[in-house]
Amino acid sequence: MEVGIRELRDGLSRHLAEVRQGRTVVVTDHGHAIARIVPVGQPTSLERLIAEGRVRPAKARKRPAPEPVAATGSISDLVGEQRR
Repeated sequence: MEVGIRELRDGLSRHLAEVRQGRTVVVTDHGHAIARIVPVGQPTSLERLIAEGRVRPAKARKRPAPEPVAATGSISDLVGEQRR
C-alpha cells in the first residue's frame, strides 16, 4: 500500500492498523517512495537472505579507518614523491 505524506499524517491510526495486520505501507513524497513502514515481527531483507542461505554474515566487525597521516603539500606532490 502506498500513501503520501499528507495522507499518512491525516490517517496515521488507520495506516498503523494496516501495519498491525501484517501489511507494509510505503510512504511517498511527490510520487517517489521515501520510506517503508513494516511490521516489527517481520524479518528484514538481510535476515531473510541469511535464513535462506543466500548470503553469510560477516565473520568479523568492520575495522575502524586508520588515523590520517600528517603531511604537507598536495596529493599530487605526495604521489610524485612516492614514485621517485
